[in-house]
Amino acid sequence: MKRETVFDTIVLNGIDMEDCLVVEIKEKQTQLLRRVSAELAISQKQVNNVISLLNDGNTVPFIARYRKEQTGALDEVQIRNILERWQYIQNLEQRKEEVLRLIDEQGKLTDELAKQITSAEKLQEIEDLYRPYKQKRRTKATVAKEKGLEPFAEWLLLFTKENIEEKAKEFLSEEKEVLSTEDALSGAKDIIAEMISDDAESRKWIRRETFKTGTIVSSVKNQEKDDKKVYEMYYEYEEPVGKIVPHRILALNRGEKEDILRVVIKANTDVILAYLSRKWVKNQHSPSSSVVYSAIEDSYKRLIQPSIEREIRNELTEVAEEQAIHIFSENLRNLLLQPPLKGKMVLGVDPAYRTGCKLAVVDDTGKLLKIDVIYPHPPVSKAKEAKEKFIKLLREFQIEMVAIGNGTASRESEQFVADILKEVDQNIFYIIVNEAGASVYSASDLAREEFPNLHVEERSAVSIARRLQDPLAELVKIDPKSVGVGQYQHDVSQKQLSDSLHFVVETAVNQVGVNVNTASASLLQYVAGLTKTAANNIVKMREEEGKFISRSQLKKVPRLGAKTYEQAIGFLRVLEGKELLDRTGIHPEHYAEVKTLLTNLNFKTDDLGTDHLKEALSNLDLKKASEELSIGELTLKDIIDALVRPERDPRDDLPQPLLKKDVLKLEDLKPGMELQGTVRNVVDFGAFVDIGVKQDGLVHISKLRRQFVKHPLDVVSVGDIVSVWVDSVDMNKGRVALTMLSPAE
Repeated sequence: MKRETVFDTIVLNGIDMEDCLVVEIKEKQTQLLRRVSAELAISQKQVNNVISLLNDGNTVPFIARYRKEQTGALDEVQIRNILERWQYIQNLEQRKEEVLRLIDEQGKLTDELAKQITSAEKLQEIEDLYRPYKQKRRTKATVAKEKGLEPFAEWLLLFTKENIEEKAKEFLSEEKEVLSTEDALSGAKDIIAEMISDDAESRKWIRRETFKTGTIVSSVKNQEKDDKKVYEMYYEYEEPVGKIVPHRILALNRGEKEDILRVVIKANTDVILAYLSRKWVKNQHSPSSSVVYSAIEDSYKRLIQPSIEREIRNELTEVAEEQAIHIFSENLRNLLLQPPLKGKMVLGVDPAYRTGCKLAVVDDTGKLLKIDVIYPHPPVSKAKEAKEKFIKLLREFQIEMVAIGNGTASRESEQFVADILKEVDQNIFYIIVNEAGASVYSASDLAREEFPNLHVEERSAVSIARRLQDPLAELVKIDPKSVGVGQYQHDVSQKQLSDSLHFVVETAVNQVGVNVNTASASLLQYVAGLTKTAANNIVKMREEEGKFISRSQLKKVPRLGAKTYEQAIGFLRVLEGKELLDRTGIHPEHYAEVKTLLTNLNFKTDDLGTDHLKEALSNLDLKKASEELSIGELTLKDIIDALVRPERDPRDDLPQPLLKKDVLKLEDLKPGMELQGTVRNVVDFGAFVDIGVKQDGLVHISKLRRQFVKHPLDVVSVGDIVSVWVDSVDMNKGRVALTMLSPAE
C-alpha cells in the first residue's frame, strides 16, 4: 500500500497546495501544543505563548521576569519544562514521519500499522513497531531466509496436521547448504524466533511483566578489586525492579563498570513463555506446535530477554540519572543562594599541615589587602609565631569574620582560631566554609589572570574569604560540577548534568541581579542574553572608561546588540548612576510608565525605598492603575515591589550563616546532645550536617521528620541551619549519626 500524503489530496482535488500545507501544519502544531499542555497541566495559551517567546529569541530568565502577562507568571523551571517537552514531542513526530517513510518505501505500510505508529506516545513504541522492518545485521534468521526457508517457517505457523518431515524435504538443497530435514527445521525455527522477537505487542507485554515482577540481582565478580568494601552490601543483593531506588541503580552501575559486580535482571520465565505460547501456538495438537514451542523458548532466551534487560536497565539508569541531576541542581541552587555577609572585613584561611595555613585579608568589597602564611601544625609546628602573626592581622585590619576552609587540617585550624578568639578583645566570629572547587578555581586560567603573582594555595585563601562575602559571585568562577554537592555526578550523562547546572547558575544569577560595576566577567556571562564575549567586553569597557553611570551606556558595548540589551539590561544594576531606576529590577522599557505612576502619586525617583512611598503604594488600586498605565497587573506588582525595595537581594530574606566562637570535638559528643548545624549536602538517603566536628554527621531520611518523607529535599536544603540531636557516635570510623526528631516530642 502506498501511503496517501497531503500532496496527493492536493493534486486530486485541485486545492491550492500552499494554503493546504499551512492549514495542516497549524493543525499539527495545535495538536502538539495541546499535548504539552495536558502533560504539564499548564494551559494551552500559556504553552503557546512560551513557545512563541522562545522562538522569538527571548531567554528563559527574561520571559519569567518580564513577560508574566503572556506566561501567567510561570517560573523558570516551568518554562524550561515546556521547552524540553516541546522539543521531545517534535523529535518524536519527526521519528514517526521517518519510520512511516522507511516502511512505505518497502511497500509494507498498512493502514493499521500507520495508525499504530501515528498514535504512539513514546519513542520505544515507535522503535518496537519499526523493528520487523529495520535493516538488520546478518542474523541466523537472515541466513535461513537466504537459504529459502521463510516459506517453510510460514507453513509451520499455519499449524496444519501434515507431516513436518515430509514438508521439510521440499526445502532441501545442496546448493543452499540445506542438507537434512534437521537443517531445514533449524533454519525455520530461527526465522520464527526472530518473528516473535520482532513482534511489538509481545515485547511490550514482556517489558511490562519484567518490570512488574522481575528482580534486579547483583553478585560479586572480583572481590579483590573492592579493597575498601565499598560495594559489600551488593555482593549478594536482590530487589524488585519496580522498587529499587535511583541511588542504588547508580551504585550497581558503577560497581559493574569497575568490574567488581555482576548485575542481571531475573524475570519469571515460566509466565513469559506461557504468554508467548498462548499468543503464537494456534493449535496445540498440530505437529508444528513442538517446533514453535522450541522457537519460542529460543526467541525469549537468545533474543528477547537480553534485549528487554538492556532496555529496562537503560530506563532505570535514565530515571536514576535524572534524579541525581535533580538533587545536584537543587543543592547547587541552595548553595548559590546562600545569604552573603556584606560589608565585612574577612580573613580567609586555607588550612594545611606541611605547607602551612595560607591567610588572605579581604576588605568589604572583596579586594585583596594582604597575603601571609603561618605554620601552627606539625610537622613545622611554629605555633607561637603563628599565633602572634594571626593576632596582628586581626587587629591591624579590624577583622570581623574568619573564614576557614573545610579541607585538610580544617578542624585543627578551627581549634587554633577558636583559642585565639577567646584571647582577643575584638568581637570576631569564625565560620567553616565549604571549599569544594576552590583548588579547581585556584589553578584555573581565570585565577591566574586575576592574581598572577599569587601561589595556588594563596588564591584559594582569597576564594574562601570571598565565598563568605558573596557565595554566588565567587562560585560562578568554578565549574558547577566541582562544588561538591552532588551524588554520583560522575555516573550520569555529563552533557545533561552540565546543561542542568548551567541553567541553575543562570537562574540564580538573574534572580539576584548583578552590579555591572563590580561583577566579574565570570558572573556577567550568566546574565540573560550575555555571551562570554559580551561579558568580557563589559569589563574591558569599564576598565578603560571608568564605571558605568547609566544602563543606557551598555548599548555602546561591542557585541551587545539591541536584542541582547533587551534581554540582559533588567538584570544589570547601576547602583550609583544618574538614573535612580537603574538600581532596581525594573526594565527600562517601563521607565516612562513608572515615572508617570510616581508623578500621579506626587513622588519622584528620589523617593525610592522611603516609608512615604511605601505607604502610598500599599494603598494603590492595582487594577485601576494597571489600566491607566497600560501595564499588566503582574508586571505592575513587580514594579511596586522594586520601588519599595529598590536594591532588594532575595538572599537577604534567608537565614544567615551559623557563626561560631568555639570548637567541638568528636569526643565531646554524647547521644541526646542538641546542636545547631549547617546542611552541607542532601542525598537520596538523608542529609549531611556540619555540626563543628571533623566529619559531617548524617541525618538518615527516617530521622528527618516523624511523618513519612518521600525525599530529603522535601525537608532540608543545602545551607539550612538546623537543630539536630546526636543519635550515635562511632569513634573508630569517625562517624556521627544525627536525628532531627526532638526527644521531647
